[in-house]
Amino acid sequence: MKNGGVWSAIVAMLSVAVAHAAPVETSLRPQARPGSGLISEAAVMVIDTPVSSLRPVARPADLSNSSNVIQVSTSNSAFQRWIDGFRGRARAQGISSRVFDQAFRGVRYNTSVIQKDRNQSEFTKQIWDYLDSAANPKRVQDGQRMLRRYSRALNAIERRYGVEKEVVLAVWGMESSYGDRRGTLPVIESLATLAFDGRRGKFFESQLVAALKILQAGDVTPGNMKGSWAGAMGHTQFIPTSYEAYAVDFTGDGKRDIWSDDPTDALASTAAYLKRFGWTKGQPWGVEVKVPRGFSPGRAKRSNTAMPSYWATQGVVGMHGKPIRDFGSASIMLPAGTRGPAFMVFDNFRVIERYNNADAYVIGVGHLSDRIKGGPPIQASWPRGYKPLSFNEKKELQRRLKRKGFAIEKIDGLIGPNTVGAIQAFQRSIGVKADGHPSQTVLGHLRRR
Repeated sequence: MKNGGVWSAIVAMLSVAVAHAAPVETSLRPQARPGSGLISEAAVMVIDTPVSSLRPVARPADLSNSSNVIQVSTSNSAFQRWIDGFRGRARAQGISSRVFDQAFRGVRYNTSVIQKDRNQSEFTKQIWDYLDSAANPKRVQDGQRMLRRYSRALNAIERRYGVEKEVVLAVWGMESSYGDRRGTLPVIESLATLAFDGRRGKFFESQLVAALKILQAGDVTPGNMKGSWAGAMGHTQFIPTSYEAYAVDFTGDGKRDIWSDDPTDALASTAAYLKRFGWTKGQPWGVEVKVPRGFSPGRAKRSNTAMPSYWATQGVVGMHGKPIRDFGSASIMLPAGTRGPAFMVFDNFRVIERYNNADAYVIGVGHLSDRIKGGPPIQASWPRGYKPLSFNEKKELQRRLKRKGFAIEKIDGLIGPNTVGAIQAFQRSIGVKADGHPSQTVLGHLRRR
């Protein structure tokens, strides 16, 4: 989950990651930087600043008057000093001595967490490869099996929150492969290591305080509070501040338990989150469409919205050749340029973005949910036949385009409609096919001129 939503996305020939900084390493959740608009090569999933919890939490009384600091077993004496200092800051935010000492018993400075944080690779997968994996036959079949297995709970969740059960299932499938990969690392140790490390210390310290508050509320024990190396937890990979703000006790047992083998609370919490940000039941996240020959990529902007009936007058129709129903205002998305599939996306696309603000992820969740319902694969072909650029090469491409006078807004390595348009303009200027792809061929032309 995320900060102000989660983070950003891919639009034209973008790169996506399978490994990331928040959920478990094998999750399909891609990463993007806050406010970037597209996927970046190194980022942490953060969710919105907590608002009032969806469930009032009674805080246990502080049963300990002890002010002794528990000795943490670590070879890093600076880490021990940091914990000693953090203890006072945590106590000032309402964490009891008893809870703090229990939570930090046995905590060590975990070098493997830092290695993972430092070695997030650049994205090399293209969106078609990402979506092939997101909605692969096994994940679809597993989703349909979970739909049958948890039908009673899922139907009740859908009635309560008005979020289609297939969408909730798709988030579950993307985040942890339906609970198979929830993360096995102690959350307190991971977050303490990252907070001490300091690269994003303020953020991780806030997550650590939130994790201690969760323990203090009694929802989980320190031994069972497991997650990814970056502190994302449970079936649908909530980070602690997200959990505090949006997790719910749907089973009525007095705990918001997203860690146990029973996924009910986690699935309900995900539905509650989507409802909180405006999910409209019955509205698609998006629909695959056909765009007319000559359709300008510049029109495929999220800010360029109109009713589907208007888009139909512009030649944008469903794959069946008929206008899309007026579900609401929509924009056109061309995630691989004009040679790849096109989508008409609605407000529910934006809601899924609040869970993870990356276009590839949103399309993955939406498409997987459609497949779980029995819908078809994406029908248009992807332009799979070119060698993509690395993140640094994309930045080089943007710099070279800008130096040559083409309209580049930012040198950020993120390939959106603006960069695609600049690539096309450059290609036209040298008399080659203006496909807009950020390919090795285009970069080679720029280097030679």
